[in-house]
Amino acid sequence: QVQLVESGGGLVQAGDSLRLSCAASGRTLSSFTLAWFRQAPGKGREFVASIRWTDGSFNYADSVKGRFTISRDNAKNTVYLQMNSLKPEDAAAYYCAAGWGTTQRSAYRYWGQGTQVTVSS
Repeated sequence: QVQLVESGGGLVQAGDSLRLSCAASGRTLSSFTLAWFRQAPGKGREFVASIRWTDGSFNYADSVKGRFTISRDNAKNTVYLQMNSLKPEDAAAYYCAAGWGTTQRSAYRYWGQGTQVTVSS
């Protein structure tokens, strides 16, 4: 089992920055990819970014490339999502997930409870 707890969401203005954190506990993360997904009201849960725990290789959705950065702290078992130049369309509940490294929601077995990001225009 892997437990994931997100934090760092909030209300910001368009153009601002925000950093989300996801603290993981339980099983060792060495076999996992950690990812961020998001879900806006009335929409499906979409892939945002992922990072492979072993080597740090990463992947981003086209909509966030150049604005968001995913990183990890091995010692703290924590993954981060630095979000810059936020847009109103980035507003959503953001979820941390642990799984086996694709952009597909079905590839991730463990999920956090989510943290809300609101972006005012």
